[in-house]
Amino acid sequence: MNAPVSKIWGMLMDADTLAQVVPAVSRLEKTGDNEFKAIAEVKIGPVSGSFSGDLSLADIRENEGYTLHVKQNSKIGNADASVAISLKPITDSQTEVSFDGNARLSGLLARTGQRVISGVANTLTRQFFDNLEQAINENP
Repeated sequence: MNAPVSKIWGMLMDADTLAQVVPAVSRLEKTGDNEFKAIAEVKIGPVSGSFSGDLSLADIRENEGYTLHVKQNSKIGNADASVAISLKPITDSQTEVSFDGNARLSGLLARTGQRVISGVANTLTRQFFDNLEQAINENP
């Protein structure tokens, strides 16, 4: 990303920016220190649904990264995901942003989504990075 680590860190620690860049999340409401109620709209293959649940940040290392944990519930199933986000300065004005994570699905979402989950994961990953890049460009 074409921004210094400190700028990206500040954006990833801001609830409004997180809601903007995390795919499918439409709203975050702060419920405690680094804890939020999250509202999400998700479509996986032929299955779509509205989810509500919790999003929290853990293992916070300033300007280096954190683990984002999302636990969502809906009529079509549940999702429980953890994503470790890491920041690494490349130059004073460029930062490598990477993440690694996993998700567990249950209910209809898991049964229907298993066939298409890797494609959806790739799409959501691209959306996250595209959204983050757009947020960086909109806030010079």
